[in-house]
Amino acid sequence: MKKRSLTIDGHRTSISLEDEFWEGLKHIANIRGNTLVDIVKKIDERRNSGLSSAIRIFVLNYYKDQ
Repeated sequence: MKKRSLTIDGHRTSISLEDEFWEGLKHIANIRGNTLVDIVKKIDERRNSGLSSAIRIFVLNYYKDQ
C-alpha cells in the first residue's frame, strides 16, 4: 500500500491505495487525457464514502465496464 499526498482545490490530502489501484488510476487518467489530480478531484466531488474507497470503486467500475 502506498500513501500519496495530493492537493485538491487548495487542500492537501493523503490517500492510501494499493499499488494496483494507483496504477489503474494512472492508466484511466492517461486514457482520458487527464492528470491524476483531475481524476481524483472528479471522484472527490461525487463520492458518498471515504476518498480512498471512492477511488477503489471508481477504478473497479472502470475495468468492469471494459
